[in-house]
Parts: sequence; structure tokens; C-alpha cells
Amino acid sequence: MQKHSILLILSLIVFSAVSPAQAPSDKTPYPAMAPLDQYLIPDIASEIALARSAAPPSISGAAEIMVLTRDGFITAVKGTNGFLCLVERSWAGPTDWSDFWNPKLRAPHCFNPAAARSFAPIFLMKTRLVLAGKAKAEILQAIDAAFDKKEIPPLEPGAMVYMMSKQQYLGDRDKTWRPHLMFFVSGSVEKTWGANLPGSPIIAADDPEERVTIFLLPVGKWSDGAPAP
Repeated sequence: MQKHSILLILSLIVFSAVSPAQAPSDKTPYPAMAPLDQYLIPDIASEIALARSAAPPSISGAAEIMVLTRDGFITAVKGTNGFLCLVERSWAGPTDWSDFWNPKLRAPHCFNPAAARSFAPIFLMKTRLVLAGKAKAEILQAIDAAFDKKEIPPLEPGAMVYMMSKQQYLGDRDKTWRPHLMFFVSGSVEKTWGANLPGSPIIAADDPEERVTIFLLPVGKWSDGAPAP
């Protein structure tokens, strides 16, 4: 399993030891963005339900729900518990990922309040850049500049996200993974946690583009309570 999948569930992310970054090539199946319609979910109610499936109903039922439109993500349901649920598209992954423009990708996330305030804004900014027609290099440059200018808020302690949807499609290689939680820590801290070493139970991925380390915790049930395989 590749590092890029980990980052998407991974963000994307996942879901094993980290391998070297994948170099772009002419064989990339998605060399450019597809027509926007292919990334949209026509039925808003279906997108709301898919977003809610990221976490158990006790959490997602009171969360804010955002859906993707031609003008970007908008709030479709106002929440009361501080959580934010949405369906990430392929550009949530790193810019050198082969599935970066894959229009089939659907990754339901439900961010806790800390992550909703301080981590989800990265993806929402990337979405605005994508819809503005920016190329990968321009997106990466803009995100770096936003970090340097402190236009992106610093990551809050305790930021995490639920990814427990049976309906997740995380890329053509891996398609889906186990239900899991992801925890975000600022900087590159894999080594100080002993992550990904032989015998270590800790799964993690360094995400330099978003300036965090992502820790993954598989769980035994999907968000609807059904046992995971």
C-alpha cells in the first residue's frame, strides 16, 4: 500500500508502511482535471447522507454538513456539536499522487471541532484553487504561501477525523480500507513515535504538503455498527 493512500485516508488517506513518493509519468491515468460534473454528486441529499456516513449517527447527526457545488463547498446543514462532515474529493491527496484528479474518488470525513477549525481549511482552500483552474504546482505554491503567511490557522491539539464509511472509494489501487480514525500532529514526528517500524502497532504518514503527521487507528466497526472485515 502506498504513502499516497495513507495520506488520503488516507487523507487520503493507507494503509501500510510508507513507500517512496510516486514520480509523475506519462502513464498517470488522470493527467488533468476531468469535467467538473464528474466530481459533483447531483443529488444533494445523497451527498449529505454520504458525508454523515463517515461517523456514527450520534456524532454525524448533529454535525455541520458541507457539499460540493460548482462554486465550492457550501454548508447544506448547520450543526450543533462543532463537528464537520463532508466528502473529500481526489485533490485532498498529495499533488504527486496518481489519483489526484480521479473523479471517482469519494472519501467521507467527519472532523472533530479542533480539526474542523484548523485542518479542514486546508482542503477547502485546495478546493477553491482547483475550481479556479489552478495547476498542481500552483496549488502547492499557494498552500505553502498560505502556511508561511499564517493564513491557514495553526493545527489545534486533539485534531482528528472519523473515516468509518462503508461507501468510501479512496482510489483505484486501494478502493476502500477498514473503518478508521485519523489523528493529526504538527510537523514530522513519525520517528519520535516509533511509527511504521517492524513490530510497531503505530501506523503513520508524514504529510509535508499539509505540514502534519497523520496517525491511523483502525476500528472494528463501520459507522452503522456493522462489523468490519
